[in-house]
Amino acid sequence: MRFLPARYLALLIAVVVFALSLWMGFKGEDGWWLAVPSGALVLIGVIDLRQTRQALRRNYPILAHFRYFFESIRPEIRQYFLEDDTDARPFSRNQRSLVYQRAKQETDKRPFGTQLDVYQAAYEWINHSIRPAPLAGHNFRIEIGNHPDCPRAQPYQASVFNISAMSFGALSANAILALNAGAARGGFMHDTGEGSISDYHRAHGGDLVWEIGSGYFGCRDDDGAFSEERFVANAASAQVKMIEVKLSQGAKPGQGGILPGAKVTIEIASARGVRPGVDCLSPASHSAFSTPSGLLNFVERLRTLSGGKPTGFKLAIGHPWEFFAIVKAMLATGITPDFIVVDGGEGGTGAAPVEFSDHVGTPLQEALLLVHNTLVGAGLRERIKIGASGKIVTAFDVARTIALGADWCNSARGFMFALGCVQSQNCHTDRCPTGVATQDAQRQKALDVPDKTARVANFHHNTMKALAELIAAAGLTHPSQLAPHHLVRRVSPNQVKLASALLPYLTPGELLDPDQLHRLPPVFRLYWPIAQADSFQPLL
Repeated sequence: MRFLPARYLALLIAVVVFALSLWMGFKGEDGWWLAVPSGALVLIGVIDLRQTRQALRRNYPILAHFRYFFESIRPEIRQYFLEDDTDARPFSRNQRSLVYQRAKQETDKRPFGTQLDVYQAAYEWINHSIRPAPLAGHNFRIEIGNHPDCPRAQPYQASVFNISAMSFGALSANAILALNAGAARGGFMHDTGEGSISDYHRAHGGDLVWEIGSGYFGCRDDDGAFSEERFVANAASAQVKMIEVKLSQGAKPGQGGILPGAKVTIEIASARGVRPGVDCLSPASHSAFSTPSGLLNFVERLRTLSGGKPTGFKLAIGHPWEFFAIVKAMLATGITPDFIVVDGGEGGTGAAPVEFSDHVGTPLQEALLLVHNTLVGAGLRERIKIGASGKIVTAFDVARTIALGADWCNSARGFMFALGCVQSQNCHTDRCPTGVATQDAQRQKALDVPDKTARVANFHHNTMKALAELIAAAGLTHPSQLAPHHLVRRVSPNQVKLASALLPYLTPGELLDPDQLHRLPPVFRLYWPIAQADSFQPLL
């Protein structure tokens, strides 16, 4: 089996049976009739290996058809015995099917009405207008980085829907190639993840957001500390449009990581600036700074070194006073990032401990509201754009998130589905059946880059079209016009509230008036006074 992977076993058996049945027919013995079904299976297996549209069939010839068969009858099985189409664990069949349909340019319409219980608590909808707006287009963009204090600012016109952070190493080379080529074709941005910029990110020239984590991959010296020289070498690339400092991620906030030496290939080592075959450590915290003011000075340093490219940071919200401390540092130093990306606790990763996935990190909606309100209350919101990520795959997800305070959205698993991911949840085993999340050369070969490039671009294009239809129905012309009062949420079977009533919003500068503090929501009353600009520790 060293030379023939076990996943080809069904094809091998079919070939053997076919050969034996031909031999028996030649000898005039019983069993010759097996040549017909076995020959048909051999033909199916050969076709599976040669086609490029479905990576699962290329990696599992013949066997994949059993999966598709049971998937096709699964609605009936679930209807009587198992879960329904709307159970999101972590993504529902309906969510995945919608991505597949949009990626393949198939119809995404659904007959016979919604499958959701519209009288169940937490059901949400957008109020429409009697006078819908005309559809003028769907290429919605926002400007990031027109920083008033940066004379060399290089603003970036970003799509409102983009590829979230996924590193080469976590994803295969072919997956990175297809994602970046799709981003180039569709005109949206591709976050590198903290694994830095690989040759596969550069191959097709798609716009990149270079994420820099605590390992400083791509900009580290031999001891693992930040290197200005190596940062400038990568940041100078015209393909790099923005710089993002990763403080934490939603799937496993507060935890570092290690890539075992056996998995540190020459290609991964080259991209990350580490030695091949040696354990690659990503610490839990940064060594370049240790205070809120230090973080902002680091952001300003990167913005200057990059020649004025939009620079910001990404974080999952934990202790509220720590984010408040960063905002107080902005007020004290006068340094503001160009953007902040809020990563919700429902974010995904290839290998997070169950306790972290299930119980660490603030979910996106609450985290986004805290960040948005704090910046508004501090009078800084107009200077800083907000991105958001965490289980965003549909146009409604995008619209809801923007209505709650974001300027743009990122999606990781949505674009993985566009690549052909079937949610087998084998990302951490290196046995991804579709070649998306693996470094196995044979498995990832099944992922056909040209085909998946088109699917990535299609998914973005069709999601943006659906977003345009949603906001037009609400009487709007751009997602930036969405506000909390457009979003309605059911809080009980017989009670609904506008998001603006359910979730209190601050007014500009309200946090800066001590006399108003007693009127603010408890999280601000309790934690804003104890946050300090020169330390992440609360003032007790």
